[in-house]
Amino acid sequence: MPKRRASTKPSSQAAPARREERAKSARMSAVVPHQRFFDDVRSILRQARRKASAAVNFIMVEAYWNIGRRIVEEEQGGRHRADYGTFLIRDLSRQLGDEFGNGLSVANLKNFRQFYLTFPELGKSYALRSELTWTHYRLVMRVENEAARDYYIQEAADHAWSSRELERHITSLSYERLLKAPRPRNGREPSVAPAPQDLIKDPYVLEFLGLPEPGGRDERGLENAIVNRLRDFLMEMGRGFSFVARQMRVSTETGHFHIDLVFYNYLLKCFVLIDLKARKLKHEDIGQMDMYVRLFDDLKRGMDDNPTLGIILCSDKDDTIVRYSVLSESKQLFASKYRLILPSEDELRAELERRHILQSPSS
Repeated sequence: MPKRRASTKPSSQAAPARREERAKSARMSAVVPHQRFFDDVRSILRQARRKASAAVNFIMVEAYWNIGRRIVEEEQGGRHRADYGTFLIRDLSRQLGDEFGNGLSVANLKNFRQFYLTFPELGKSYALRSELTWTHYRLVMRVENEAARDYYIQEAADHAWSSRELERHITSLSYERLLKAPRPRNGREPSVAPAPQDLIKDPYVLEFLGLPEPGGRDERGLENAIVNRLRDFLMEMGRGFSFVARQMRVSTETGHFHIDLVFYNYLLKCFVLIDLKARKLKHEDIGQMDMYVRLFDDLKRGMDDNPTLGIILCSDKDDTIVRYSVLSESKQLFASKYRLILPSEDELRAELERRHILQSPSS
């Protein structure tokens, strides 16, 4: 008896599954050609929502300033009593609180008043930055130094700092830690090219590395921590810095040298070398960095680059060594201390005053 040939037809159970698979494939082939179109529309809508949110935020910040202005004008035109302003704000909050909710609480109205008093020149020589929220301005209002306020506003807007990032810069006295107060900027004048002292700080606060104090005795561990938290380190470094390399080898006819960290600053238009010292600064460290800078200028610096800068980042330093070494006169060499914990503002101010970075009140 001849053998029956195996059937090549799909079973009754497999046929529906295959039909479903073909239908799914057909649907996918219909969607895929238009996927970019769908993504483009989605991107347009998300961008529009972000712009709308930013526009509403800016309008409300502007409204808060105008409310503060009217409160001050009404106070000045009212009775000359010390408590008049307090009663006026309470009455305003009571009159409009039910209609506008907690936004016109007594505490908020006092903040609006302070907002105007802190920035009375809005619309004249000073303009609101649309990139900043009301939370940003509330933080900046706590800063007494007008130049420092301008610095924080400019930096927060230019570099899209979150309110938390802005608060860290304020509490860590980022402006005061600069070797030299940067030149003031405003929207009507072009920015003046900065000098190295406008961007280099002393000390640097590196609490975000998560290393214990006194810690940092292992320089390779310190280097690894910096590279792992490079975004935070660049933010602490300040404007214009971009990472180039770690342990960059510079070779001569007689040997090889390795530089811990190399950056480029597009504002200064120069390379910046960082040598990490997980101990107190020694005079031989200065000579080593001086050699690194000279080697780099000779072998790596481009024709359009300005002279290379060198920063020795050390856990501590002796002001005598700094004062009586080439550091005191060189425009290319700097030594800065780093802190692995976030000091209090009082501790930082005391350290800055000791190092004659803050101006004395009498000056």
